[in-house]
Amino acid sequence: MRRTTAMRTTLSAALLLGTWAAVGSQAASATDTPAHSTEAPASAQLLSAMQHDLGLTKSQAAARLAAEKTATAVEHKAKRAAGSSYGGSWFDAADGKLTVAVTRGADTDAVRATGASVRLVEHSARQLDAAKARIDALSAPSGISNWYVDVKTNKVVVNVVTAHQADNDVRAFLAKARKAGPVTVKQTAEAPKTFAAGTVGGDPYYTGNVRCSIGFSVIGGFVSAGHCDVHAGAVYGWDHSYVGNFQGSSFPDNDYSWVNVGSGWWTVPVVLGWGTVSDQLVRGSAEAPVGASICRSGSTSHWHCGTVLAKNETVNYSEGAVHQMTKTSVCAEPGDSGGSFISGDQAQGVTSGGWGNCSSGGETWYQPVNEILNRYGLTLQTA
Repeated sequence: MRRTTAMRTTLSAALLLGTWAAVGSQAASATDTPAHSTEAPASAQLLSAMQHDLGLTKSQAAARLAAEKTATAVEHKAKRAAGSSYGGSWFDAADGKLTVAVTRGADTDAVRATGASVRLVEHSARQLDAAKARIDALSAPSGISNWYVDVKTNKVVVNVVTAHQADNDVRAFLAKARKAGPVTVKQTAEAPKTFAAGTVGGDPYYTGNVRCSIGFSVIGGFVSAGHCDVHAGAVYGWDHSYVGNFQGSSFPDNDYSWVNVGSGWWTVPVVLGWGTVSDQLVRGSAEAPVGASICRSGSTSHWHCGTVLAKNETVNYSEGAVHQMTKTSVCAEPGDSGGSFISGDQAQGVTSGGWGNCSSGGETWYQPVNEILNRYGLTLQTA
């Protein structure tokens, strides 16, 4: 790839084409962060995006980001303090604090000492995860959308597509699921689907007849969604020049992949803001709690924000179930698959699928990035 002085407005260009000096200086100027600072302030564009998508004022958006950063740090301490009584945790936007669920017998004073609020529940996270694992072992019909541990209700929620709620195979699945533990059944209007798309011009990367979006740069390549690997061989960039090949992928069961980068392409720790926000530097991959704000970048619908709704969710696509997913209120559309989910400057995951679109709204799931890094022994590239 020839060196270019213009930054192309696609995610693959932002991650792979511009020189590090050019990308780094643009991102640094956007955040006005001095070299010795350990924490970059939120850009005006990021605050504006949160105002638009989450219905916040500028000061509310800034305060929420600060509170979420604190909650992320508190979550690890609170979980250790709760021990075997830990029942899950979530960020409460109303009071700006982390809420930790605990069962009877917990040292609630120790949990509160970490800065978290405490809620007493009947079932521990270990018990709920075990119930979900028993449901994971079942074969789900297409009328079952997804299931997950809902830490707020302290139950396992199974979502059924409304049009299929009376199907015999759906009823049989639900009867077995209810025997697994504390289960509640809800309805959803649509079944989830992946967000890959046919080839169109001017977008991040192609393989076979599929267009997808780059997730995050790693040393030697980038990570994306597993369903984007259609086993067609080479991966091509926005200009249709050769980038590399899929070095590993998994779908269904998981939905992740990684692609090596060569032939003059190189990697930088940047997520494209598509002009909605400044291109975002990636500084780590600390996992945001349920309830935290989160934003997504993709090649079709560009930049959108929402909140984390649930973790460790099983999503039942037509191709098969995918496990350990995180659900968000962020919208997405075909071609966004594999794209970046980021909270502040912390990488969260790669876009998998969902339902709805960015006109009417919807929900989107992502595969957590730390799982991908651990699976393939990759190192996230950070600023």
